[in-house]
Amino acid sequence: MKHRRLWIIPGVFFLIACAVNLYGCVMNNLTVERYVKGALMPLLAVTGIAYLAQRPFNVRVAGTLLLAQMLGWTGDSLLMGSGFAWFVSGISCFLLGHICYISIFGRTLKGLRPVTWIITVIVMAAILVSLVLSIGISGALLAPMVIYGAALLVITFCGLCGLVRGHGPSRCVWWMVTLGGLLFVVSDGLIAMRTFGLAHFELRGFVIMSTYLVAQSLLCAAAARIALVKK
Repeated sequence: MKHRRLWIIPGVFFLIACAVNLYGCVMNNLTVERYVKGALMPLLAVTGIAYLAQRPFNVRVAGTLLLAQMLGWTGDSLLMGSGFAWFVSGISCFLLGHICYISIFGRTLKGLRPVTWIITVIVMAAILVSLVLSIGISGALLAPMVIYGAALLVITFCGLCGLVRGHGPSRCVWWMVTLGGLLFVVSDGLIAMRTFGLAHFELRGFVIMSTYLVAQSLLCAAAARIALVKK
């Protein structure tokens, strides 16, 4: 059984990289923060692969998870650039990564009644409108950001459906998906507010990165658990 715990090694390196990155955020040291940022998602991906390596797993789910992590890494790298084009490119990569997560967690949406979909769409639309109005998103970014926000809400909805409908492999997995989706909303909402000149408070960078890293970790862990269920 010891060989099955090899994922702890890259996991420890991931935690160290997270600590260094967050230290850079607290100290407002961009050099330290960016020095390790590019290693975060690859280390998380290696941790997930190592966790699955010695177990029977669903290749499609594992491959989709790896793709989501690599898209997250690409998004992190692009967002380190400055300017509109870099921002849109980075957000686009993250959107594709969220779509990967939805393809993994979307099993909980099968068989939902039409009335459930109608209520869900209304609630999501109300949340998105509130966010758009509070942040002040407009112009060319309006449509992409609404689509991006909708993807995050769908991830959260997948987790809630898993909890309510009792999908396998366990309730813990769907709690991770729900919390991961919500933390992504917080992290990316703060990024949007920063982009539009809002969210000026101390330790803003720390809050953004900490919620982002926890969200990615939770979604990765949940997807890895689902991948262990062979189909």
